[in-house]
Amino acid sequence: MAVIVKYVVERNGEEKMTFTSKSEADAYDKMLDMADEMFALLSESDLFEDETKQEELSMFLAQNREEVLVALGAKKAKPAPKTVKPEVVADEQQQDAA
Repeated sequence: MAVIVKYVVERNGEEKMTFTSKSEADAYDKMLDMADEMFALLSESDLFEDETKQEELSMFLAQNREEVLVALGAKKAKPAPKTVKPEVVADEQQQDAA
């Protein structure tokens, strides 16, 4: 018999998501907290009459927290990883073959 530990994120008595690691569950819970705060902020605006769209935007902003912080200037963007051009790799392989 195996023992499986599950971490359940619950909001207002409703199960939202189940995880196998505490850190993933905590991260998801934190993201939901951010979405709740964004929803409260957006509700102060007259931009959204449709509450569903307001919820969707709140979740989107919370899920893309890092990009939002970069866009607001609160955080610097991470440099793009360096990639090797395919022709350079092909040239090196031809030189190795010679």
